[in-house]
Amino acid sequence: MKSDGPIRVFSGATAIVTGGASGIGRALAEELAKRGCEVVLADRQFEFAEEVASGIRTVGGKATAANLDVTDFPALQQLVQDTVERTGRLDYMFNNAGIAIGGCVHDYGIQEWNQIIDVNLRGVVNGVQAAYCIMMKQGFGHIVNTASITGLMPTPGQVAYSMTKHAVVGLSLSLRAEAALLGIRVSVLCPGAIRTPILEGGGKYGKMLMDIPQEKLHEMFERLRPMSPSDFAERVIDLVARNKPIIVQPSWYKRFWWINRLSPSLGIALARRSFHKRTKELGLAQDT
Repeated sequence: MKSDGPIRVFSGATAIVTGGASGIGRALAEELAKRGCEVVLADRQFEFAEEVASGIRTVGGKATAANLDVTDFPALQQLVQDTVERTGRLDYMFNNAGIAIGGCVHDYGIQEWNQIIDVNLRGVVNGVQAAYCIMMKQGFGHIVNTASITGLMPTPGQVAYSMTKHAVVGLSLSLRAEAALLGIRVSVLCPGAIRTPILEGGGKYGKMLMDIPQEKLHEMFERLRPMSPSDFAERVIDLVARNKPIIVQPSWYKRFWWINRLSPSLGIALARRSFHKRTKELGLAQDT
């Protein structure tokens, strides 16, 4: 299948955004639509996804909603195929859906490990697998995977979350090198603190395993200077258009990435000290 290529930036393009009902996914979809892209908002929260799609259509954009669990590969594959049959192309696949499970490793059961791996890692793998062969046949396409700044640094207290995001970074960079020969672009988003439901308590499908009062959790995250999703999306889409491999926003979070690249030992030491200070403030520190 050869579509009317090459990739479109962004007017006349087609994009699928998983986790498109809220947070970063919603903001990405709205920004893409604003720039002339037809977007498919795929989410388990179908009613919210349809509300967002309706809002986009109201202001003249092109958007549809799809009820999707990213852990269901056949459903995701069908969505990609249906989208290509309807629009004739797939320019962008944003594998954005994710959850957070906060807590120390001793707080976890195996079900928490499985849950976060299934959504944050397997969900991305499913999206890549569903879109990649289509993009190969087209001869173009851009896969954009959402990881996190925690995928570029050690993050005690979020070990399982950080693990999945490190894996998404590794997947994305390796695939970028391989896919370039086929005309396919791959980028990975590494957000810092963004003002979304996942920031406090993990969002609808995530959870917090530590007993932290909501006001203390809110205070802790406010210190991270969270960026609004709309500002994040505007900056990110500019960098996607420039085909950047690793996209860190807010940009000041790059300092953590640089520290860990220059000295992993220093990065671990700083993470350990920060974690100890944070647990003491929250009254969670254990005597050693």
